[in-house]
Amino acid sequence: MDSLLYSLISAAIVSLISLIGIIFLALKIRTQKIVEILVGFATGALFGDAFLHLLPESIEKLDFPLLGILILIGIFLFFILEEFICWRHCHLETSGSHPHPVAFMNLIGDALHNFFDGLAIGVSFLTNFSLGITTTLAIIFHEIPQEIGDFGVLVYAGLSQKKAIFLNLLTALTAVLGAVLPFVLKLNFGQLNIFLPIISGGFIYIAGSDLVPLIKNQDKNQKSLKKSFVFLLAMILGAALMYLLLLCE
Repeated sequence: MDSLLYSLISAAIVSLISLIGIIFLALKIRTQKIVEILVGFATGALFGDAFLHLLPESIEKLDFPLLGILILIGIFLFFILEEFICWRHCHLETSGSHPHPVAFMNLIGDALHNFFDGLAIGVSFLTNFSLGITTTLAIIFHEIPQEIGDFGVLVYAGLSQKKAIFLNLLTALTAVLGAVLPFVLKLNFGQLNIFLPIISGGFIYIAGSDLVPLIKNQDKNQKSLKKSFVFLLAMILGAALMYLLLLCE
């Protein structure tokens, strides 16, 4: 029951991050520079959680080649979700060089993404408390820039700012459903072991395929050595935090 409570609280916190658009709306903050730093930090946190927490936990319980196969399944699963269900993560402001999908598809994709985030939280807390905390933190760091981006997409698509905030919150609540699912299914430890490398593969895919290219693929006019260095520094800090949490366990 404690694991379920922690999962619900964590999923609720992740869901409430969708309201971050209110802050930027109220303060009239231009998000571009802030989001780029947050994306770098989130990249390091996702890589760090995958390689320092989730995979070491999996290696103790699963042998090769099964472990490698499950990691690949996680990577392929997120690729399928992104390419064939027509959704993508949106972390930067809308511009001529950074087109976004229509609002409806963005909402469907965001709901699916948040559901899988919640599933990762539930599985992690069922495995052990410290893994649940690190996975939740990695997801939070990723959600902040994503929700800022999603808010911008919905407004760009023609929705009012208030409606964009409300719909963002509504799709974010699917994280709670995902967090509860492992408990409803009454997954045993053997089944949990299978989920951990799949989640790792998903985190690696998001960080490597979705976040890093945001800096690498910028227009030459926007790209600079300074920007790349700041992104790298933020990424190192995100991974360093995951390592510090490992030392605290």
